[in-house]
Amino acid sequence: MNTELKQRSVLGELLWMLKSHIRDYAMFIALAAIFVIFGIATGGIFLSPRNITNLINQTGYIAVMAVAMTLILIICEIDLSVGYVSGFLGAVAAIMMVRWGVSMWIVIPVILIFGVVIGAAKGLIVTKMGVPAFVTTLAFEFAFRGLLSLATSKSGTIPIHIDAFNNISNGFVPNIGQIGGMHALSLVVGAAVIVLMVVSKIKNRKKLQKYNFEVSSKPVFIITLVFMAVIIGAVAVILSLYRGLSWTIVIVAVVVLAYSFLMEKTRLGRHIYGVGGNAEAARLAGINVENIRMFAFCSLGLMTALGGLLFASRMQAASTTAGAGFELDAIASCYIGGTSTSGGIGKVTNSVVGALVIMSLTNGLNLLGVGIAYQYIVKGVIFIAAVAFDVYNRKKAK
Repeated sequence: MNTELKQRSVLGELLWMLKSHIRDYAMFIALAAIFVIFGIATGGIFLSPRNITNLINQTGYIAVMAVAMTLILIICEIDLSVGYVSGFLGAVAAIMMVRWGVSMWIVIPVILIFGVVIGAAKGLIVTKMGVPAFVTTLAFEFAFRGLLSLATSKSGTIPIHIDAFNNISNGFVPNIGQIGGMHALSLVVGAAVIVLMVVSKIKNRKKLQKYNFEVSSKPVFIITLVFMAVIIGAVAVILSLYRGLSWTIVIVAVVVLAYSFLMEKTRLGRHIYGVGGNAEAARLAGINVENIRMFAFCSLGLMTALGGLLFASRMQAASTTAGAGFELDAIASCYIGGTSTSGGIGKVTNSVVGALVIMSLTNGLNLLGVGIAYQYIVKGVIFIAAVAFDVYNRKKAK
């Protein structure tokens, strides 16, 4: 740790860390402000265990798409078609299960494969034909909007009365018992996550010290660990007071862990950041830029399909309007989460927090009875503020 950092007080060091890493902390500050404001405005209803659980479940389908959208934005591409592609794939799943009687255990992998194929088609057009991603995905949006209308044209809505499928987004992991009237499983999982977090942070700190990288002082490090542990513990307790862990939380957690490992621990992840930082330099370094772009589009296709399944399960139906605006929520989640508009910078975990910010706004405004028109206005203001914040930080860094 350098001399300047050593001379700071604990409070001064915390403020310095907040200022120097504002891109990573901004969305947490925004989320905390939203929770406080809506908690007070709704008389505590927003912060009730039932509403928090519903909020997390509502965020699921946007979160998984935002995770994969992060990769697309990191490599300086974009995908405007994920909304109606997810809606169409959800409708196809409903048709296969309801009208054709196909087992959900066959439908789910088939839909996920369809998603990868659609992503690959977009990737091929962008990488091999040289059509800009904006134009390609806009065309796919129009096409799949039409396909969704055709798929649901007979009835408009396709109800799904299959409990096993609907429980994917509405069901909860079976409990293992009670602790003081609370779901024991949620508390056990929360405790396990805290332990793993602490061990991981300590190992990472020691690794940085081994190679003489700058680290925070021990008091600040302990304060940070305690703060994170309190947040995780609070979430675990809130969930345990309602119905415990939902399957949506499990699915999102698995997706986030897989993508975090990919981006932080693998060569492929480093190549994705490299392409986003400077595609020409990455090409000269021997990275196959076209393959990286193909992977990113296929990855987003997979998560788009998963998002469509989660939404259809959540609504227990497929409809003509399914997927409308999902692409905007996913992209906004990434930018609110700190993904740079110039590429090369972004974290999947932060994008999930960004998704939670977006859905918290929707949830809180709905509880207050605010009309959908005003909700879109608020989202627009938040979105432009997030992008302006990123541009400001990049100019300041120069």
